[in-house]
Amino acid sequence: MKALRSCAAMVVAIACCAPAAGARVEDVTSLVNPFVGTDGTGHTFPGASLPFGMVAPSPDNADRGWDYTSGYQYRARRILGFSNTHMSGTGIGELGDVLLQPAQGAHWSLSTTDFSSRYDKPSESAQPGYYAVGLPAHHVTVELTAAQRVAFHRYTFARTGHVQVLLDLQHGIRFNENPRVTRSEVGTDASAGEISGTLHSAQWVDREASFVVHFDRPIDRLEALPARPGDKAPRYLLEFDLGDKRVLEARVAMSTVDVAGARRNLEQVASSGFDDVRADAHRTWGELLGRISIDAPPRQMRTFYSALYHAVLHPSDIADADGRVRGPTGEVIVARGGHYYSTLSLWDTFRGVHPLLTLLAPERVDGMILTLLDHQRAMGYLPLWTAWGRETWTMIGNPALPVIANAVSEGFHGFPRDEALAAMVQTSTAERHGAPAWAQQDWSTYARYGYLPFDVAPGESVSKSLEYGIGDDAVARVAQATGHTDLEQRFDKRAQGYRLLFDPATRMMRGRDSAGRWRTPFDPLTPTSPLNNPGDYTEANAWQYTLTPALHDPQGLVDLLGGRQRFEAWLDAFFTTQAPGDDKHLGQEALIGQYAHGNEPSHHIAYLYAYTDSPWKAHLLIRRISRAFYSDRPDGVTGNDDCGQMSAWYVLSTLGFYPVVPASGDFVAGAPQVRAATLRLPGGLMLKIHADGFGERHPFAASIRLNGQALEPTTLHYRDLMSGGDLRFEMRSVPVKASPASQRRGIE
Repeated sequence: MKALRSCAAMVVAIACCAPAAGARVEDVTSLVNPFVGTDGTGHTFPGASLPFGMVAPSPDNADRGWDYTSGYQYRARRILGFSNTHMSGTGIGELGDVLLQPAQGAHWSLSTTDFSSRYDKPSESAQPGYYAVGLPAHHVTVELTAAQRVAFHRYTFARTGHVQVLLDLQHGIRFNENPRVTRSEVGTDASAGEISGTLHSAQWVDREASFVVHFDRPIDRLEALPARPGDKAPRYLLEFDLGDKRVLEARVAMSTVDVAGARRNLEQVASSGFDDVRADAHRTWGELLGRISIDAPPRQMRTFYSALYHAVLHPSDIADADGRVRGPTGEVIVARGGHYYSTLSLWDTFRGVHPLLTLLAPERVDGMILTLLDHQRAMGYLPLWTAWGRETWTMIGNPALPVIANAVSEGFHGFPRDEALAAMVQTSTAERHGAPAWAQQDWSTYARYGYLPFDVAPGESVSKSLEYGIGDDAVARVAQATGHTDLEQRFDKRAQGYRLLFDPATRMMRGRDSAGRWRTPFDPLTPTSPLNNPGDYTEANAWQYTLTPALHDPQGLVDLLGGRQRFEAWLDAFFTTQAPGDDKHLGQEALIGQYAHGNEPSHHIAYLYAYTDSPWKAHLLIRRISRAFYSDRPDGVTGNDDCGQMSAWYVLSTLGFYPVVPASGDFVAGAPQVRAATLRLPGGLMLKIHADGFGERHPFAASIRLNGQALEPTTLHYRDLMSGGDLRFEMRSVPVKASPASQRRGIE
């Protein structure tokens, strides 16, 4: 571990911003703990992956259950085997393709039913792009690493001679109890050490996964295990003779398209050995993570880089080496630019992950927008939440819209803007043929009332209406940027529909029926979701969703709640009114008053004090949240990491700003959680962040200057940040007269 100022000097060569000649290069991958988030509700996985990688070989402790949506829990004591595709931090399980489990001396036979093994916890280790563990009962050490589309396994056995490997093609991480695979076509070539095929499965999504499993030696014996009830894919018991060697290697190439695509993906790494691929993964991670350096104590460094690591595991680029990919309706398309991104948890990630990526990996942004547009070409509307390229119709709103508007606002031009606007309008107005009942199948009700009445559109009506407003505002912004004034005015007016759901008596966003009557009885503390409908909110309550319009119109919400002083008092009540208790299934986790950091609807709320006369309250809250709900331990993420959104909040807040209005291309200043940080930007530019006077006694940023120019906390523009220079925060103690104990309660 590198401590304090030595890490602040890191410079890493990257494609978009190479360091100056002779610059010092240091490795930050050793600061990452991939086990962060694996203990509890973080739902991360510890296995190997590249940034935005297609494959992710990792151990599976179980194949079903909410605790095992990534396949893994840190405290579980048995490993079923090692599958090759995973999603990080999700609340629903999917993937887990092509499970392998090695053993020596286990004497498995066709009558064996349990191939799992206890594992030696002290032997388990992980770093970016690499995972290893010992299975003592199986007399083997398993190592995993990954290229973009090919997973690499290396098994080192206790002795030479004969070994066995289970290849389970029926296995997968399941959302429900139904058998995963519905159909399969599998071929074997024992002499070539190869099994290949295509698996058709139905869980969270209906999809096809093609694969080639290639061992580094022939298969001596291959037997199909007896099919269990519901099995539609084979499970093979493989035997190998290692001779005088103790190592067996396997490569698993994946494709969404076909076996030929998987084989071409395999050919891309034909000349690379396990150690070569591991070194490449290490280098790739070092280059990306090294684009940010911070000056902080070792524990905080580990927490920060673990969060940064998790923030860039997804979206996953699932295009084959030749650019082909199977799109959302099952058709094969050629991805524009050769990249096609999935595991798009957009309801979560539009808030923080995508704005972070525009700073950290701007070379990826155009490809992500083109993916959204390719999805719309096939489906007729932009994606909501995709897995393996297929639409899940999960969550609410139109979260792809602010992602596109963010890219437009920040000046990205690698996609056709008129096509983007047309896709946004169609997504917001056209009937969605084939969408399930809970999705927005048409827009007539919303257009008629300006909101969704709970008696016409039962279930989450307030949350859906407010989130549609975020999308409407995004359309208006892109229409303005492209000179379509009529569309801008139309959607800007639609975006103001949130005012129709504001109840002046309770000062809350409240359910309303088609006659304009408020829902009664009304309890603003009760959270609702599809798990306990009928209810008007999505994994949240009235307190939390009342502040949703700030994601597109913060000043309008401040005015609606009575101006800066009354808005501040409302926020004070929000952060001090006690909740009934935690409920992780209803988004009520990591609580401070009504603030629930464990779920996304609350993530912007602390920063709203920037719109009051007491921004210091935000700074105290950000410090408390960062310390209370994040750490470098396996339980260091409270709440689903949701494909990196929890982690992105921590990264951005550590640097001192957050995108309250993601579509705007602006950030709102908080207070840095470190003394200094550096962002390495394209073209060799650097943004150096300084917290002058930083320390325990100075948690409040009294002023902000960028290159000497004073800034308001709500006006940090992306383009200014990307021009580089010095972003300087003047840190001070909170004035005593401004922070009596009665005001500070619940904040510090």
